[in-house]
Amino acid sequence: MKFAKKYFLLLALVSFAGIQSCSEDRLDVEPVNEFLSSNFFQTEDQVFSGLIAAYDPLGWSMAYGNWISFVMFGEIRSDNANAGGDPSNNDQPGWQEFDDFTNTNTNTVLQPMYRRNYIGIFRANTVLAQSQVESPVVDRYKAEAKFLRAYYHFELLRHFGPIPVVTELLAPDDVNLERNSISEVFEAITADLQDAADELPVSVSSSEVGRATKGAALAMLGKAYLYWADMLNDDAAKFDLAADAFQQVVNLGVYELEDDMQSLYNFNARNTGESVFEIQHNSLWSSDWGWFEGIDGNGIVQLCGIRGLCEDHPTYSAGWGFMMVTQELYDHFLPDDHYRRDVAIATEEQLAFAIDTAGGSCAVTIDRTQSNPIDYTGYWQQKYANYKAHQGTNVNGGNPDLTKSANTHPIRYADVLLMLAEAQIRGNGSEGMAMMHINEVRERAAGPGDNTGSFKTAQTIMAEQGWSALDMIWYERRAELALEGDRWYDLVRSGRANAEIFPAGDLRRANFSTEDLWLPISLDETSVAPMLTTMPDASLFR
Repeated sequence: MKFAKKYFLLLALVSFAGIQSCSEDRLDVEPVNEFLSSNFFQTEDQVFSGLIAAYDPLGWSMAYGNWISFVMFGEIRSDNANAGGDPSNNDQPGWQEFDDFTNTNTNTVLQPMYRRNYIGIFRANTVLAQSQVESPVVDRYKAEAKFLRAYYHFELLRHFGPIPVVTELLAPDDVNLERNSISEVFEAITADLQDAADELPVSVSSSEVGRATKGAALAMLGKAYLYWADMLNDDAAKFDLAADAFQQVVNLGVYELEDDMQSLYNFNARNTGESVFEIQHNSLWSSDWGWFEGIDGNGIVQLCGIRGLCEDHPTYSAGWGFMMVTQELYDHFLPDDHYRRDVAIATEEQLAFAIDTAGGSCAVTIDRTQSNPIDYTGYWQQKYANYKAHQGTNVNGGNPDLTKSANTHPIRYADVLLMLAEAQIRGNGSEGMAMMHINEVRERAAGPGDNTGSFKTAQTIMAEQGWSALDMIWYERRAELALEGDRWYDLVRSGRANAEIFPAGDLRRANFSTEDLWLPISLDETSVAPMLTTMPDASLFR
């Protein structure tokens, strides 16, 4: 390192000497670029351009040559899904390591996951620090930037534990940061979200879908307080703060559950009345394998599609077989919950029936020899279905496997209702009100139409199963949000992530340790930031 510094200094001195020997007229040239950092962010349009750049990392499903997805991680790391992939059991080794709890700080996915979020934070900070115009429009842009900064910090926290909080632009010499405590991280997140909620509009126009709203900021605020309360030994006061934020979302009156849950996941279903915050993916960018940073299509559609599927299936194309659903998740659904199960999980029998009904002819419905034999279960996710219709949506010549446009749902209204019920139960709220919110979700889960009086209420289920209200919450969250990415994070925050969630004989049961609650920060990062510890110290959880 000393040699490198000396060499750089020598090079700088030589360059400076060369510049001094040039005549002044040769140096007096117009800048090549139209805008420099010193003269940008001086108009509303320029600030908006910076804001769009801050939104951009949200949609990256691949970055720096690796697939990155909180949906995949939240399911594969948990008891809901296995990594899957091809027969080698080494397809996408970084994800196989996440699945088996064998990852180290050299896992190839860690750096892209970490870097993507800090790139988002940097871009949000740039908008906040560099904007040189004042107007109501720019005030909204800054509120959106605060929402994004909070979102990126929250995603880092959910994966890596307490991480460095960055709320200002840093110089290159400032990269050697240490971790903040978990309370310091949450304080920064909740402050940004409260500021954002105070300024953001309740709704947006059709041309603005995907941008942050007051409801999105309040829902994220409630979620942050919920996690904070859980991680601070069930802090009732913070559960109450979470409940208050979620209740404000409900009181806005702009969200509703879709009558048919399947309509949330149909081809081209986007930004429904249930969408509180939805990450936009599109097929308009000509993404290909050479686009090293930021594939904007939803990569998990192809990656987690059904491997070895017969070409005669009328609706689905074959995929690459990742996020293979476990038997345990399929068995989680109670007998009266088959509609919600069938929306989330495809079986070989269902796939064969669809082919037969369409008049197709297949020697086998699924060629199992194409799949990972260790992870194969005969169940596949279908909330991010690999619809054949996706193949015709790319208009700019990109790779069709990378440009599928199904949106990702970080928060939808059913999630808000369940988090509100949880916060009420675990704080000082009314259990009766909590049951009302749960039953609203359960009525929809029974299938399309008015199921009032014909579905089992939460109270009935609790009596039949001998469950507490909190048991009911855990059942509902796993069933309602199955294969949407929340499972692992719910387990970690609530102290339920342990070896016993995996069945006997499962490799994960043998490999799991408490250190696996958090991902290590990659060697690439800690090698340039010695103050940044690979794993969070217990003292930070205060």
